[in-house]
Amino acid sequence: MSRLKLRDDQWERIEHLLPGKASDCGVTAKDNRLFVEAVLWIARTGAPWRDLPESFGRWHTVYMRYNRWSRKGVWQRIFDTVADDPDLEQLMIDGSIVRVHQHGASKKTRKTSKPWANLEAD
Repeated sequence: MSRLKLRDDQWERIEHLLPGKASDCGVTAKDNRLFVEAVLWIARTGAPWRDLPESFGRWHTVYMRYNRWSRKGVWQRIFDTVADDPDLEQLMIDGSIVRVHQHGASKKTRKTSKPWANLEAD
């Protein structure tokens, strides 16, 4: 499987920005680099989360972690740090420019009045 590998110098630039360091409270993240590469794989391929190769871990777990980091501003800190790296400048995307796959969109519901509801009111 072909992965988008972060070079060691790129990883060293962002490693200290990520949650789960030994100095942080809570659980220490042993797989931050693999997780970041999983997110970069999704960004590069444009694949839905469900198509994430199993070698990156369970897709739902990766997605939930991605979502938590998004809410905490972790990705913004990473983007700010690597913005001057020409190898990563094209990976800076956000949800406002990415269309969701048809199976990922929520089902549209239409509110219509029920004809029998009006009969009961009469």
